Amino acid sequence: MCGRYSLVASIADLEGRFGFDGADVAYSPSYNVAPTQGVLTLVAENEARRAVRMRWGLIPSWAREASIGSRMINARAETVAEKPSFRTALRRRRCLVLADGFYEWRRTSAGKRPMRITMASGEPFAFAGLWDTWRNPQEETVTSCTIITTVANDLLRPIHDRMPVILPRDAEEFWLDHDVREPEVLREVLIPYTPDALAAYEVSTLVNSPANDGPELIVRQDSPSTIHLLDA
Repeated sequence: MCGRYSLVASIADLEGRFGFDGADVAYSPSYNVAPTQGVLTLVAENEARRAVRMRWGLIPSWAREASIGSRMINARAETVAEKPSFRTALRRRRCLVLADGFYEWRRTSAGKRPMRITMASGEPFAFAGLWDTWRNPQEETVTSCTIITTVANDLLRPIHDRMPVILPRDAEEFWLDHDVREPEVLREVLIPYTPDALAAYEVSTLVNSPANDGPELIVRQDSPSTIHLLDA
């Protein structure tokens, strides 16, 4: 699964990497993005990319209450085309969820240890996301999203059995293309990312609490278990 991630790159760097205009974007870097928070996404609009701040945890348009979103932070690639909460969004409402790292917790004899996974290059990247809109009882529109997950690659497998779908650069435009709607075609990019292009390292347990948010959360913890994992 993917239940926590980071996005601390500057808006200028994100504009350069993803090709969008961030002049009117409400963006605040975060070392510890958590479910129900606002997250930075990109959607396709008039042959361009538009930045949209969405609530993390998809609330289907037909939902009776917003609380369902806390159970919809992830969508499994294997079943996303069949689940009522996601199947229409897969065909019509896809987005890029921007990140520069994500966290998973590895089980050890001393308890769970948080690991941060990034691009080996350190550059930002995009998760494959879906979005929807929902009207609350006050007739306000809530736009929310989910991150698609798949089976873990060789790097992640010792940490967790699943990982978020990270889209290669050349698949980002395809994912946003409104003309592509066939689930079997879309599933071709919902696969584990190349392990050699990623890096993983242990970080502070401060990340365990969504209340913590600062650069100390992504500092490498030099423990023997981390060195063993990265050298394996």
